[in-house]
Amino acid sequence: MDSRVEHAVGQLKSDGVRMTPQRYAILHFLMDACHHPTADDIFQALSPHYPSLSVATVYNNLKVFVESGLVRELTYGDDSSRFDADLSDHYHAICTKCGTMVDFEHPPVREVEQTAEVMTGFKVHGHRMEVYGICPTCQTLHA
Repeated sequence: MDSRVEHAVGQLKSDGVRMTPQRYAILHFLMDACHHPTADDIFQALSPHYPSLSVATVYNNLKVFVESGLVRELTYGDDSSRFDADLSDHYHAICTKCGTMVDFEHPPVREVEQTAEVMTGFKVHGHRMEVYGICPTCQTLHA
C-alpha cells in the first residue's frame, strides 16, 4: 500500500470509519487517478471487480472522503462533480471540446485572495483557478 493511501486509511480509521474492501478500492482509485474522475468514472472502473458495488456506494464513500478532507470535490453546476485527491496548491487546464482536465503548477496567487478580501469584505479561505482551451489531442483531431 503506498504511503498516501496508508495515511488516508489511518485518518479514516481514526475518524471511526470502517474500511470495507469497496471503500478501500474507491480510495485507492482516487489516490492513483490523474484525470479527476466523476463518481460514474469510478463506478465504471471498479464495478467489474466489485459486482455488488453501486453508484450510491461510490457517492456515499466520496462524501465521506470529502468530509474527512482527503479529497476535494470540484463542482461545475451541472451535477457532474469531479474528485481530486491532490490537495496541494495547483490549478487546472480544461479542454472545452472533450472535458479533459490536467493539473499544472503555478505559484499560488495570494494577491487575488487579498484583493478579494479588501474589495468584498469576505474572509477568503481559498480559491480555485482554471484555464480553458483545446487539449493537444483535440487540436490534432480537429486540425
